Amino acid sequence: MPSTIFLQPHQKPEGFRDRSARALVKFMRFFADTFFAKRYGHRAVVLETVAAVPGMVGGALQHLRALRRMESDHGWIRVLIDEAENERMHLMTFIEIAQPTRLERLLILLVQGAFFNFFFLLYMVSPGSAHRVVGYLEEEAVVSYTEYLAGVDDGTYPNVPAPLIAIEYWKLAPDARLRDIILVIRADEAHHRDVNHQFANELAIAQT
Repeated sequence: MPSTIFLQPHQKPEGFRDRSARALVKFMRFFADTFFAKRYGHRAVVLETVAAVPGMVGGALQHLRALRRMESDHGWIRVLIDEAENERMHLMTFIEIAQPTRLERLLILLVQGAFFNFFFLLYMVSPGSAHRVVGYLEEEAVVSYTEYLAGVDDGTYPNVPAPLIAIEYWKLAPDARLRDIILVIRADEAHHRDVNHQFANELAIAQT
């Protein structure tokens, strides 16, 4: 796919909720940059455990909402659950590439627990804000994977063979390597970015 798909301008914040969502994501990006620096493989292992939370939470709450109101979910539930599963496969792939340390495993427990509760409450109070947060998180993911790709291309990171789990999931060539994985995962993140921003936009319109 052409790089313009991944590098398109981000969603411009409109209003207090969008600006708050953007500021929160920038804070989280600062934390990730500080802790992981340029260790993109290890960054992916930790952050993908968090990235798989919103889709599952949103899908569950949309499911319950549809049951309460006895109305169609308009396809949102399946999209969100598929997103969660896709993010989980990102994690399974990078575990094979960058084995997490004990400290990172502890960090995963703490960060995922805190983020799950925060996101659950946010989605209960303001689903639109929750989807906007995810949209901005995915924007940062696209940036991070683009930087990772550049590092592979210039030799900073070895272009190791792709794990079998990734080859089977994305139906890659048998001789696929890390560069191929980054490309398909970046495409996934770009798709999640666009979907979540669209959901946030639709919810904003519905409230007007």
